[in-house]
Amino acid sequence: MTALPLAGIKVVEIAQNLAGPFAGEILARLGADVVKVERPDGGDDARGWGPPFLADLSPVFHAANTNKRSITLDLRDPAAVAWLIEYVEGADVLVQNLRPGVIGELGLGPETLLAKNPRLVYCSLWTFGTSGPLRLRPGYEPMVQAFAGLMMVNGEEGGPPMRMGTSVLDSGTGMWAAIGVLAALVERQRTGRGSIVDTSLFETGLGWLANHFASYRISGNPPLRHRTGSSRLVVFQGFETKNGPVIIAAANDRLLSSSRWPSAGRTGRPILDSRRTRSGRSTRRRSSRRSRRSCSHAPKASGSTSWRRRECRARRCTRSSKYWLTRKRPRRE
Repeated sequence: MTALPLAGIKVVEIAQNLAGPFAGEILARLGADVVKVERPDGGDDARGWGPPFLADLSPVFHAANTNKRSITLDLRDPAAVAWLIEYVEGADVLVQNLRPGVIGELGLGPETLLAKNPRLVYCSLWTFGTSGPLRLRPGYEPMVQAFAGLMMVNGEEGGPPMRMGTSVLDSGTGMWAAIGVLAALVERQRTGRGSIVDTSLFETGLGWLANHFASYRISGNPPLRHRTGSSRLVVFQGFETKNGPVIIAAANDRLLSSSRWPSAGRTGRPILDSRRTRSGRSTRRRSSRRSRRSCSHAPKASGSTSWRRRECRARRCTRSSKYWLTRKRPRRE
């Protein structure tokens, strides 16, 4: 059997919850020997993140710690810290996501450990990074989703802020950490020296919003929310059908050519010129959205149930446009 690429690499993980353990799990799946350090009084908090449970452990803990070995150490005990410092001297990588400030107070900061082991790759995962006024603030993933702005672009126009359905910042930060560790190991082969790798939940959130930031800088307009689609691409969203919703994603004009949509040729109905290009379709959708929002005329049959549904949709659209145009946004430092 071919050895995995990180076979022979020893990793010490002083991490809990999800982001740090996810980084360690990626390295373990690539073949590294990952030793996880846990508290003696219950271990990683994620062990209890259930129900459900399998072997008294939560699904989150299983998913992020499957390929590791575990030891318990009371890091409040100076003797245990001294033992750990000596143990890390034989390691290649250290991954930690303790509350900001704690790792230094324990005497396990990068300066101390790199002095003992200059070849060590020291990787930290933070909430807000290592600089700025929030650098010492702790925080869990949903808080940072809100602070970074992810909840502002998720969900339906006019609706309340909505968290992403999975822990995209925890897993994303774990991925960035693992990528940084791999780059540092490559650099160590060239220089013979280790390095420090830092990443954070907040920086990951800003990275996931890069397209929205670029669009805002160009247009000056805040991003519109869409339940399933994109404000830049048409057709690129979900549609309700008789037997359930369907997603249609056509990010280029070739995908809407008559050769790929034979029904248009069979019906003999040509595609309108303004719908032939992506920019034309996007313009038509913006125009349609404006006309829906300005729809305020009285119905011909005010008692009609179908009209009441349409009227309700128009009011909802109008409220959502006012919400985005008038809501105050916090200033970013």
